[in-house]
Amino acid sequence: MDVVEWLLDSDPAIRWQVMRDLTDAPGEHVAAERARVAGEGWGARLLALQRQDGQWDGGIPTFTSSAEANWWQSLPPERQGTLFPQGTSTTWSLTLLRAFGLDPASVAARHAVRLVREHCRWEHDGEPYFAGEVEPCINGRTVAIGAYFGEDIEPIVARLLGEQMSDGGWNCEQENGSTRGSFHTTIDVLEGLLEYERAVGSVPDVTATGEVIDQDRKTQRPAAWTQFSYPTYWHYDVLRGLDYLRAAGAIPDERVAEAIGLVESKRDADGRWPLENPHPGQLHFAMDEGEGRPSRWNTLRAMRVLRWYEQTRRSAAAGRGRRGAA
Repeated sequence: MDVVEWLLDSDPAIRWQVMRDLTDAPGEHVAAERARVAGEGWGARLLALQRQDGQWDGGIPTFTSSAEANWWQSLPPERQGTLFPQGTSTTWSLTLLRAFGLDPASVAARHAVRLVREHCRWEHDGEPYFAGEVEPCINGRTVAIGAYFGEDIEPIVARLLGEQMSDGGWNCEQENGSTRGSFHTTIDVLEGLLEYERAVGSVPDVTATGEVIDQDRKTQRPAAWTQFSYPTYWHYDVLRGLDYLRAAGAIPDERVAEAIGLVESKRDADGRWPLENPHPGQLHFAMDEGEGRPSRWNTLRAMRVLRWYEQTRRSAAAGRGRRGAA
């Protein structure tokens, strides 16, 4: 089976993105396939798991002390499980629905988001969900979710813009005195701001943040960054960074050549990419066949990143040729 056929032999959440990003299918065909996310497959299963209090069951978090456990147990139900890093919590469930491409205008999406807006509160200080809280990584994800589903998250955007560090990044430890950007936090914020721009149009203050974070050239890249996980949760890796640049419409230059080479090196003999380094946390249901096995999510993301890279390079070369001929 050809790789694109293998990808299309999947869930609507995968199929519509393959049609849009890899086959250039007509827009009406893409939209029809995307509309199936709410009523079939992973999207429908995930929506059905939401409780009437707006939450998805995130399970009991793992604590490092009895004091933390007692504190969590003392919280009212609407504040338990909103954020903690279980893959089934409310935030990660909403993040998956966004990744699936659930139509924000659909009845199912409006109902799910209304329940979250009316009932869910943050663990930090009981803030309403779409008001965000204090950590930039959390607020970046909240902006991405809120902007995608049509919620007012402008105050969180303003806060994030005021918290950008001198090296161009953000760090969830800023409130504890950190002055150096974190790649993990920064990718969460940048993805959120990109979704905000898609929702409201280009905003100069937001667009200005979309620059590469300064790096210490002497620091070796952590091995985990070279492994492609899905879901990524709050973790940065090379494929996630490249897919962000693609989504942002960036023009690749020589700085991404090594990263593109890494992506190409992981393609197997059948033209597919494996699932690597699955992050801790339970899932509502499996979306791939397991670590080391071919992953449709990783294959889709890798193929569209490589397509973006080749197409933009060809366009740039053609532009230089036209200018030279003139």
